[in-house]
Formats: sequence, C-alpha cells, structure tokens
Amino acid sequence: MTIATPARSAPDSLGDVTVDTIEHSPAWTQLKSAATALQDLQAGDGSIADTAAASPLLDDVVEAIETLAPLFPHDAAYLRASIADFRRWREQGLGVPDFLDSLVAFQPQEHRVDGIRHLVVFPMYTQNGSPDRHVEALLVEAIWPEFIARLETEYTNRLFVSLRLIDFTPGYDTNSAVLFPETVAMREIPTFTWGAIFQDREAARYRRVTRAAADITKLEMPATAARLLDDQELAEQTFVMWDLIHDRTHMRGDLPFDPFMIKQRMPFFLYSLEELRCDLTAFRECVSLQTRLSARDDLDAAEHAMREHAELVQYAVIFDRIFRFAITGSRVRNYDGLGGQLLFAWLHQRRVLHWTDTSLAFDWDEVPAAVVALADAIDELYWRSIDRPKTAHWLAAYDLVRSVVTPHPASAWARGLSDEVLAGLPKGYTDAVLDDEFPLSMFFEALEKKMRPVIASTAGIRGAD
Repeated sequence: MTIATPARSAPDSLGDVTVDTIEHSPAWTQLKSAATALQDLQAGDGSIADTAAASPLLDDVVEAIETLAPLFPHDAAYLRASIADFRRWREQGLGVPDFLDSLVAFQPQEHRVDGIRHLVVFPMYTQNGSPDRHVEALLVEAIWPEFIARLETEYTNRLFVSLRLIDFTPGYDTNSAVLFPETVAMREIPTFTWGAIFQDREAARYRRVTRAAADITKLEMPATAARLLDDQELAEQTFVMWDLIHDRTHMRGDLPFDPFMIKQRMPFFLYSLEELRCDLTAFRECVSLQTRLSARDDLDAAEHAMREHAELVQYAVIFDRIFRFAITGSRVRNYDGLGGQLLFAWLHQRRVLHWTDTSLAFDWDEVPAAVVALADAIDELYWRSIDRPKTAHWLAAYDLVRSVVTPHPASAWARGLSDEVLAGLPKGYTDAVLDDEFPLSMFFEALEKKMRPVIASTAGIRGAD
C-alpha cells in the first residue's frame, strides 16, 4: 500500500518540533527516560512488583505518546492502542504485560514509503540484545527507495520492512538489528504480518568490520566493493536488496517438511545451512539480475540502480559472511559463524580464494560460479530431504558440512554416532552435537584475535556513527 508522506509540521503543543526532529524533542526525551527507568523495575517476564515507583513513570510514558502521536497520523490506531495497553497493564496490577492489541494495530508493512517514521513502544526482548521483556521505545525511519519498490514486485515479500534506527532505549544499544513481532509480550500469538530489519545498523557494522578485516588481511578491495565502505546510504540500500530476497527465501524452494521458520529443536548446523541457503539464493539472484540488466541498453533509473546494487550485494554477502559472521558471537552453537566458515573454506578449496604470503586474494571472475556451486549443493540436499527420515536428513547435512569444514577431533558425530543414538529419538542426535562442533580454523583464530575490539565496537552502532 502506498500512502503520502506525513506532513512535516507539528501541532502547537509541540512547538517547533517536526517528525524529522522528534528525537530532539522534550516529549521523546521524557518517553525514553521513563521507559529506561521502568526497565530497572521490571522482572525478566516484564512484570513490576514496585507499582508505586512505576506509576509516575507510566504516566510519563502515556503523556509522551499522547504528545507525539499527532506527528504519526499513519500510526494513529496503533498509538491509541498502545496508550490503552499501558493503562490496562497498570489497572491490572503490572503483572506480565500483554500488548497484543497494540501489536495487532501496528502495521508498518502498509507504509513502506522512503523516509516515513514510526514511534514504537512495546514491552519486548531484543534478539542479540536483552533476553528480558522490558519496555523499549524506538524512533525508526523506513528505507524504501524506488528501485526496491520496483524490485519487490518481482521478489514479492509483503511482510518485509526495512528500517533505519533514529534513537532507542538500552535494549537496542546492543547487537540487535531486527524488530520482530514475536518478541513482544502478549497473551496469545496472532498471525504475524511483518518483520523489520535495521539496515543502517547492518550496513554500518559491515563497513567498519570489512574495512578493518581488509586492512588486516591485506586484501586489495575491488573498486566497486570499496564504494560500500565509503558510502553509508549505498551500503544501506545494498543490504535492503540482500535482505528482501533472503527473507522471502525461507519459505521457498524444495524445503524439508519442517521448514526453518517453524519452532523445532535440531542440530545447529541445520540452521547454518538454512541461513546460508537464503544468503546464497540472494547472491544467485543478484548474479542473474546483473547479467540480465547488463544485456540491455534501455534501462530506466530504477533498473540502473537494481543493476548497480545487484553487483554490490554479491560483495556484501561474501565479505559479511567471511569477515563478520564467522568470528562474531560465542562458539556455543553459533550457526551464523559456521555458515561463514563454510563459505570461506568452500571458496578456498576451489582455489578462488587464496591466503598466500599472509595476504588474502580472490579470483573475482571465478567467484560467482563457485558460490553458486555451494548454493546448488545445499539445494540438492534440500531436494533429497523429503525422501529421507528426518534424522537421515540431519546426517546427510552433517556430511555436507564436514566435507568442507573440519569437525572437532572429539566429535561423536565425526566418529560415528552409536547404535543406541541412531536407533533412538532425535533428541539423542541433537544432544550429541558439541557446542563448538566445527571449531575455527587457524586463519579465523588469528583473525578473530585481531578483530575482537573492532567487532565489539559495533554494538549499538547507527548509520550516523
């Protein structure tokens, strides 16, 4: 749905504040301060025992939302519901919060207009941030350039929302780069209609990490790829294109009967393959788009942008996977980390990536075919999956990973699972997987030590940082 951008003026009660300057307004400062203070009173489930201390803070939250709401006419129903949810929570004694009504009313996917802003307030946990359901307040802005709007008609993804962080409470002063409805405290699970990714954070940490890793590994960055390191807006739009195609891939293709998005307990390397499959699908589609559009000489402005960003996505997938994913986070069932290790080793073993004389280099003309070959291998695994029992699929997936990345010497899976495990329930298979089933190679061990402070510095990063 396309709507007009909201008027850039404010009611008299807001003085000179506009929707573009709201982060500097007293009302936003009040909301952010009150929400942050409430977090100190909340238990892990979001409830508050000290109702007397919480009451004036809740007054501040409600008052601030009421003051700011006129600047967000496109979110009027949501903000009314948010106020009602906060008031009902207090009236019911500040037990476990239930913000289902306001969550259902919040529909940002209906307003995918470049630059449109949203005020978002929920009790929630933040992925890769806080595990507790605390009241978080966000100011966000949509990233939706014309070429992405055009691209979405080909790669339809009505649930996908691309955002830029403007300001936020402490739950997002972390590594969290997503806003998902399932993180909100609510009494029942509705049908989810959107999922948001903060592309400014993805792009900013990509630029910082990739620049540092390229310096450390003495990689001569191709001129086209180097542009991403110098241009935040270009990088943001590149990540929007990547994530648009990645996100829709989770439910497309020859999937195992239980696709990734259904909650289940399985060995973490299955999640590694699923996330990598989606990234490599984005890579493959961008190779195809670049080839197809490059063959034409009648491109309009949006198509020129598609062709440009299709090439950039390919570099972004490779460098983000290798330089950031592989060495970020703990080594406890780090499925994104393993995906990065797998891509690096695959390219190295096909001799299109070289680590020689302590310098990293790529045969760029050969890289696309090698990456697509890995995508084909994962697709073949998935295609065969529906003819196999679940645990046999798990074993086949392990064989694919171990054919590229070396398992831990103590791995029960690598030695061969016992007959007792093989004849037992799937839980036994999962329990036999080591937390770090595929340890870092010597290359990544050395790189991680040098990159550790750089990666740590990206927590809470914004595009303006």
